Amino acid sequence: MNNNVTLLVARILLSVMFIMAGLQKFGDIAGTAGYISSVGLPAATPLAVLSGLFEVLGGIAILIGFRTRIAAYLMAAFCIVTSLIFHTNFADMAQMLFFMKNVTIAGGFLALSVAGAGAYSLDARRGA
Repeated sequence: MNNNVTLLVARILLSVMFIMAGLQKFGDIAGTAGYISSVGLPAATPLAVLSGLFEVLGGIAILIGFRTRIAAYLMAAFCIVTSLIFHTNFADMAQMLFFMKNVTIAGGFLALSVAGAGAYSLDARRGA
């Protein structure tokens, strides 16, 4: 498999989860807002909407390879910030695994930010 195909597969694998998670948030804004408020954050409903939008739009940007380096940095930051806010109860094995999963995904986004989107992307078509 050549590097451009590998980068396309990486973008697909990194993006699908975020697109699906963002869409799920729109299907249950109240539930997402409840989870957000459970950690003491204010404005839970607007944050639920914003996080859903961020995940969907960021995921699509990664998927199609649009401004990939910037999108990848932003998605990596999102993974780290949400891990630190929501998944630091390491006495709960599931929360520790969520934390580690998010940190690992952030690493994938950081690698993508360095490698770029590859030839099969909008960035390549734009000459970026």
